[in-house]
Amino acid sequence: MLRLPAHLQAQIVAHCLAGLPDEACGLLAARPGEDLVERCYPTANAAASAKLYTVDPRDHLRADRDAEGAGLEIVGVFHSHTHTDAYPSPTDVAQAPDPSWHYVIVSLRQALPALRSYRIVDGTVAEEPVEPVPRPGPR
Repeated sequence: MLRLPAHLQAQIVAHCLAGLPDEACGLLAARPGEDLVERCYPTANAAASAKLYTVDPRDHLRADRDAEGAGLEIVGVFHSHTHTDAYPSPTDVAQAPDPSWHYVIVSLRQALPALRSYRIVDGTVAEEPVEPVPRPGPR
């Protein structure tokens, strides 16, 4: 299960909409071993494409450093599908870098964006629930 505070879900969807006509992407961070996302890092799509995404390596490095400094780790990636459903494409599956990550996809196919999350392990895609949670308090 992915626990995603409503304000971060809104940030993800806003970044995806702002990325049109290209796919948008970003990274998610949580405390090690936890499934509650505490930070969202919108990144540039280095592929600059409406059909695929590549997290900009400099943005990834900045997110890694910021997360580590806050006692967090990168636990997932999000990206948009501009014209298809929120389900991993064959390219998404082939490029899934970490079997422990959450893979969040926002479909912009309809007027109302749809956000879904998956685990991708050895090419097998499994949808996981996304639990909206209140904004966490300070730690």
